[in-house]
Order: sequence, then structure tokens, then C-alpha cells
Amino acid sequence: MKIIKADKAGIALAVEYLRDGKAVAYPTDTAYGLGVDATNAAAVRRLYKIKGRNYKKPTHVIAHNFSAAKKWAMVDARTAGLMKKFWPGPLTLVLPMNRRATKAIKLLSAGTGSIGIRMPDNKIALELAKKLGRPITTPSANPQGGPAPYSIRDCVRQFKNRKHQPDLYLDAGKLPKTPPSTIVRIENSELRMVRRGKITEKQIQNALFFQKNQS
Repeated sequence: MKIIKADKAGIALAVEYLRDGKAVAYPTDTAYGLGVDATNAAAVRRLYKIKGRNYKKPTHVIAHNFSAAKKWAMVDARTAGLMKKFWPGPLTLVLPMNRRATKAIKLLSAGTGSIGIRMPDNKIALELAKKLGRPITTPSANPQGGPAPYSIRDCVRQFKNRKHQPDLYLDAGKLPKTPPSTIVRIENSELRMVRRGKITEKQIQNALFFQKNQS
């Protein structure tokens, strides 16, 4: 276990850890997240061990740009409109997986055939995914059932004395306590709120209404 400042050198080291299949705690626009290379099946299994997470529970990923999101998920015009409106920001879109999805991505989907993707409004998180060149996972950096961590100290405290722990903690200081990302599932042209967060259902519906009237 190593704690390092989230500066240029720290980000470079974190990317090396991710490439090596290791797990990194890093800041997002909500709480600290737990990242591994989402295309590495062994790393994904390690993530589930660290979190103490059931494989039946899906895990979402970060895409650093729209092209990366489209590589792993099926994006229609309406979904693309929501991405343009709310990304980067605290909105996770649960979308049907692209047929090119890897074994690791399928593990993250927990057999649902869908993958949750977001683009947080946090330069460090986006830089990690960009420099890695692949999506990274983004569950909160705490054991399953624990409170969302807003500081590295909180992350370390929650993992203390556990067999499986993150390999690297990327410290960007204390984050402001904000609501989690809003999660929206889009399937067969149907939209469903999975988790309410900072972006409200009304904001999403207004964006969709605007799109419809612009087309």
C-alpha cells in the first residue's frame, strides 16, 4: 500500500499501477473511487475482492471521452444528447454493451448485458483513463456497504486490517461532500432512474424534451 500526492508524477505512477493490473484509489467529482483497468479480467476480479463485492452486482466505468464510451456501449442519438448535455458531470448512463466488449467488461456487467459509463467532472480521474487509454472502474473506494470516502484518510481507515486493499492511494486532499452520481438506465428506448443523485430526473426529462423539439 502506497499513498502519493495526485500531482503529475503521482498520476504517472498511478497509470503504471493500472497497467500492471493493480488497484488505485483516486478522486472523482463525487467521492474517491477505486480504479482498475476495466479491460483486464484479473484486475477486475481483484477489484471485487478488495470491495468484498458480489459478482452479481455490476460495476461502472469511466470513459475519458465520447469515443471511448461508444467503443464499449451502444449509443443512440438520445443517449448522445444526454452525454453532451451532462458530461463531464455526475451522470452515469447504463447502456447496452457493444458487441466488441471484452471478457472483463462482461464481468463488470454482472450478466446484465449492460454497462454503466460516466465521465466525471474531475481532471485527475479523466487523465488516468486518458493516459491508460482504456476505461477504468469507478465504484467508491470503500469496502462494500461502507460510507462513501471523501478523503484518502477515510479510504485507508475503512480498508485497515482487511486482507485485500488498494495498491495505491492517489491523494488529492479532502473532497467536498456531494451527492453520488445520478444513474439512468436506457434500454429499448425506455429511460429509468436507477439512483437519484445531483442531476435530477426533471433536468434529464427537460433535456430529452429539448432534444425532441430540436429534431
